[in-house]
Amino acid sequence: MYKIAVVGVGRVASELLDILDARAFPIEEITILGESEDIGKKITFGEDLTLTIKDIAKYDFTDIDFAFFCAGVEAAKKYAERVAQGGSIVIDCSSAFRADPQVPLIIPEVNLNELAEYRTKGIVSSPNCTTALLLPVIAPLHREFEIKRIVISTYQSVSGAGSEALDELFEQTRGIYINQPFLETKKVFTKQIAFNVIPHIGSFAEDGDTAEEKCLVNETHKILDSRINITATSVRVPVFIGHSMSVNIEFDSHTSKDSVKAILNHSVGVGVVDFNADEGYVSPVEAAGEDKIFVSRIREDNTLENGINLWVVGDNLRKGAALNMVQIAEEIIKIM
Repeated sequence: MYKIAVVGVGRVASELLDILDARAFPIEEITILGESEDIGKKITFGEDLTLTIKDIAKYDFTDIDFAFFCAGVEAAKKYAERVAQGGSIVIDCSSAFRADPQVPLIIPEVNLNELAEYRTKGIVSSPNCTTALLLPVIAPLHREFEIKRIVISTYQSVSGAGSEALDELFEQTRGIYINQPFLETKKVFTKQIAFNVIPHIGSFAEDGDTAEEKCLVNETHKILDSRINITATSVRVPVFIGHSMSVNIEFDSHTSKDSVKAILNHSVGVGVVDFNADEGYVSPVEAAGEDKIFVSRIREDNTLENGINLWVVGDNLRKGAALNMVQIAEEIIKIM
């Protein structure tokens, strides 16, 4: 049994608590930690346990076995290394340590062999939500046929930007019907999100790519293979939960729709729903609340010698974040 701490009180932290309970993680004691106005609030865990949020700045992590950081970059940079140095194993879902060569960036279905490197700094990074949803799909294909190039367009739900973003989509949608001025509800996004799409997630780099696009490229290179050429366009869409991706893959060797489907049908954590008919595919609404990543619209790209198109959908709060963190902890327990 393990003593664990969950840092953060947002949607990912909430999903994490639900998953820990549902998967019967071996918990001896659990503590919820936050900052400022969250301190002292109550959170339920399981059927009958009520937890009071404690102040992370004053908390002694000495006896904590696992510290799940769900509070964003600033909190991770401020506290994670100190907590790890004190003996706790830190699993962080922010971008704070993803590029650190001494910190393994782990998706258990893809690069579990690198997990033991957590002992170097006591920290494991969980990747960006789009990376976590993409790589369990393409990794088994890469092992079989070797991927040369990927062109990917993401359609990312507002929950990826936090609870305030969910509120903004709701308020703007409501506001359109009551003729409320748009600027009154614009707080998170650069443009109106209700009934709109925004081709901009994260800050812009000099070459025109956004931080989200670079993140997907860099993390794929670190986790899977640095030789794969990747170009990405990340788009925010007016969906509450669930990220979708249109993925065009160029392989080094010949493949076919049937062989790709056969491999994905036997891939861990992946579900194939692919019928050339109405409703023969998965959309974000169906994927929300599910642990699996779904693949649909599998097609051969006749403009390439070895090309395949895929439609990929998954719950960004679960496998894109919280579930991946819990899976990492479960795998660490096996090798401790």
